Amino acid sequence: MEGDFEGFVPCSSLAVDSILRVGTAGAIWGLCMSPYDASKKGLTGLSRTAFVAKSVGNISFQCGLVAGVFSGTRCVVQRHRRQNDWVNGFIAGAVAGATVAARTRSWKQVVGMAGLVSACSAAADYYKAI
Repeated sequence: MEGDFEGFVPCSSLAVDSILRVGTAGAIWGLCMSPYDASKKGLTGLSRTAFVAKSVGNISFQCGLVAGVFSGTRCVVQRHRRQNDWVNGFIAGAVAGATVAARTRSWKQVVGMAGLVSACSAAADYYKAI
């Protein structure tokens, strides 16, 4: 279904769609994981509620950021190259990985995360085509 609309839908719309979908999944993951983390820290009452809310927001934001950067970059690269192959996912994965790791301000982590995410993305795109 995605292949049917790629030529007609703007890349920004695909990025926003990815942000909303994966950001929502991140929020659900945060709602499942954060109460457990709060219990491990011994938080109760209002401090627990604040911790869970902050964790849900952070996880949702990070998931949405990665998804938006990845899908937007992949779409732009695909349209620029006029090819639908694993290279698009490789480049988009590198950009998305570097974006996530940029907050660490460590070049080693930026390069490592960019390499990891690009390799996983390229492998997924390559095996999807088979």
